[in-house]
Amino acid sequence: MDKNILGIDWGTSNRRAYLIDQSGACLAEHEDGQGMLAVGGRDKFGASLAGVLDAMQLPADVPVIMSGMVGSASGWQEVDYLDAAVPLEQLPRHLAAVSDPAWAGRGYIVPGYVYRNGASADVMRGEETQLLGAVAQGHRDGWIVLPGTHSKWVLLRDGVIQSFATYMTGEFFAMLSKGGTLSAMLAGDSADAAGFAAGLDQAARNEPLTNSLFRVRAGVVSRSAPPEQAAATISGLLIGAEFAAAARAAEGQGITVIGSPALAARYEIAARHVGLQCAVLDPHQVYCTAVSQFLKG
Repeated sequence: MDKNILGIDWGTSNRRAYLIDQSGACLAEHEDGQGMLAVGGRDKFGASLAGVLDAMQLPADVPVIMSGMVGSASGWQEVDYLDAAVPLEQLPRHLAAVSDPAWAGRGYIVPGYVYRNGASADVMRGEETQLLGAVAQGHRDGWIVLPGTHSKWVLLRDGVIQSFATYMTGEFFAMLSKGGTLSAMLAGDSADAAGFAAGLDQAARNEPLTNSLFRVRAGVVSRSAPPEQAAATISGLLIGAEFAAAARAAEGQGITVIGSPALAARYEIAARHVGLQCAVLDPHQVYCTAVSQFLKG
């Protein structure tokens, strides 16, 4: 491609767009709440995408690369997963052209990845693009952690995914916040340092998670624990459960986190809690680097 390119991280709830030039520099950004669920149906994606171009005052012929839930069964069009054995640097060769005639030749969707281990499987959509950006920035080996609604722990070897595992940490926290006996407690400060540390300590004991969660409530109602720390304790429990399950494999290697400042900070604390070194990459910079790779491809 020989012109600027628009990269769109099209998630379930939110959408972020980055205009990238031939040198890989980000010229403009746009963010809105028009994620997959807000679009309103498969036949509405074309108009929704046109709205992004209008909002950013871009010409209609700008090439668009989209990643994330836009390529899911509930998105614009379903794009098959690539096998994890396909190197991340080959992603630009596997873009799926948008079938909508109005976007022919200028709209493309990035495929996700599937990792199979015997009879079990795990999948990602959207994270593969950030991983491509990380690889392009020189992070070709080791553990990459992408926290969020569905946190991913990904092991890379020379730019190839060796394995990955998904933890529904963010989604579970959101579900607990919306209803049930813990919801009132989750209205508090989930960043309270003492409460977060208490949750991490509890998770490190590898006790049943459902029992540990109930004991947070029991501690509050019995006046054995301060209610203002409950939200942070539950956050620490859920993030700590990830580390209890996955961190042992990263011993001696450390992890690299790609996440927003607030969320990455929590994962840094959790990593130190279990004795792991932790580096952080900015998700926006990583995504822009990835888009520049599609421009080169």
